[in-house]
Amino acid sequence: VHMTTNSTLQMAEFDKEAAKNASTFAHDGFGNATLKRLFKKIVNIGFAATNDSEQLKAISNLEADLTGIYSKGKVCLESKGCLQLEPGLTDIITNSRSYEELLAVWKGWRDASGKLMRTKYTDFVKAMNAAIKFSGFNDTGEYWRSWYETPTFEQDVRTLFEELEPLYVELHAYVRKRLKEKYGKDMFPETGHIPAHLFGNMWAQQWSNIYDLLVPFPGASSVDITAKMKEQNYNVTHMYRVAEDFFMSIGMEKMTDAFWQNSMLVKPTDRDVVCHASAWDFYDENDFRIKQCTSVTEDQLLTVHHEMGHIVYYQNYKHLPRLFRRGANPGFHEGMADIVSLSFQTPEHMKVIGLLDEVPQDSDSDINFLLKMALDKVAFLPFGYLIDQWRWSVFRGDTNSSNYNQHWWDLRCRFQGISSPVKRTEEDFDPGAKYHIPGNTPYIRYFVSFVVQFQWHEALCREAGNTRPLHRCDIYNNTNAGNKLREMLRMGSSKPWQDAMEAITGQRTMSAKPLVNYFDPLLKWLKEQNKEENTGWSASCPSSIPTPSALAAGSANLFISITCFVLCVFFAFFQIR
Repeated sequence: VHMTTNSTLQMAEFDKEAAKNASTFAHDGFGNATLKRLFKKIVNIGFAATNDSEQLKAISNLEADLTGIYSKGKVCLESKGCLQLEPGLTDIITNSRSYEELLAVWKGWRDASGKLMRTKYTDFVKAMNAAIKFSGFNDTGEYWRSWYETPTFEQDVRTLFEELEPLYVELHAYVRKRLKEKYGKDMFPETGHIPAHLFGNMWAQQWSNIYDLLVPFPGASSVDITAKMKEQNYNVTHMYRVAEDFFMSIGMEKMTDAFWQNSMLVKPTDRDVVCHASAWDFYDENDFRIKQCTSVTEDQLLTVHHEMGHIVYYQNYKHLPRLFRRGANPGFHEGMADIVSLSFQTPEHMKVIGLLDEVPQDSDSDINFLLKMALDKVAFLPFGYLIDQWRWSVFRGDTNSSNYNQHWWDLRCRFQGISSPVKRTEEDFDPGAKYHIPGNTPYIRYFVSFVVQFQWHEALCREAGNTRPLHRCDIYNNTNAGNKLREMLRMGSSKPWQDAMEAITGQRTMSAKPLVNYFDPLLKWLKEQNKEENTGWSASCPSSIPTPSALAAGSANLFISITCFVLCVFFAFFQIR
């Protein structure tokens, strides 16, 4: 913490000195648009503008405290001992199909993480809001939104979400129906919500881990990619080489020697670390790293491609001045990290790399594939949208420590159609159970990325001359597509994001249409499946929470046992007398 605080203060002093020097120039009158943009970034120094070094110390120390709580959180289970989030709790939430075990893990993680952060998070928000006012922003949320350089950004993302919501509603209805078949309809509130612990993911943000419960056509061709990887003796290094091969096949640079020497690709055995995967640019044009507790699974192979996508972006803009070495906007970096997954996950690509024996051509297999993709790409949309709706409200002061948790669940019930499986109060702080809250990472970037990656995929497939449906396009080995992508990547943030978008798609706006088009065959199928369903849910959270039947039965059996015991003792007593 001490080293982090010192580094923060030193960086702040550097930024402040640079801003002071840049302010001596009348840069608003510069004729060179790129130079004018660079000077604007130099003088906009965010939190560093504060004249109170104690505020910066507080921000740095509190963030370290919050992430420390997250990284050290453990849940002790009677049958499995004490487990951290990775890999122990994640393995259970991913693979267990026991309602009660999932509930214990879900609640246990929130008790061990978010619940311990509440007071510190309140102080954290106050410190950030106080510091950011010196840069001319009303609150931290306004500062974060300024990175998108769009005055209507808040309304723009709301419009995108509303365009995508009908697809999510149909997916939600189908998943709810199948989960009711698994766990019993009595476990689901009458409001139409789904209990949050049943999705195979600690935060119910993506649902592909429960694909086995949802697969539309079990008899259609399918393959267990994880089993195939293990059958072929995949190890962690090979997973990264497979990802590197994809990017090199479209003309991108290979990973540097420094990448292989300095990255943390497996979890250390000698210390606690935050296992949340991340990519790092050390700004020397050579030292790029990934930090990930990698294991040999299909899901982790996708994460490897995601993080390496960030590295490829770093490599492409490494020639630019430091302040331009960023994505065109924060969502672009995440979109770049994900775009390759739209090619990588196709059956065509899986066959090319030897993880699939034959490419299925029947419509049943196609629906299976699209549903699995939707469980990641569509299921995520409301979660990606709502996290910063909550956080912006906190930064504005509309939500405070008296209603942190209530507003969190109001948003999750309203937008995701999920509800808490147990009673929550203001003693809890469930937002803190998600890394990006204590880690202070803005989240709307992920929602943006899930929209723009489909725009880019459509454009790159067009550039590659693809003739297959969009969801079966693979740009592997196509340097035409790679060149088009590189044109955007090399711009970094030296131009407004609209210019970068135009370079790859020919458009200057974000659009939900390519995502909707990608899943159109699935949407038609879902509507047919949901004909007898009441799609949608109440905007408000359920007023009562169903009790697991096993627990209820257990309570009833306990009551009967105690009653029998008392009666037996009673009669025995009188018999002895």
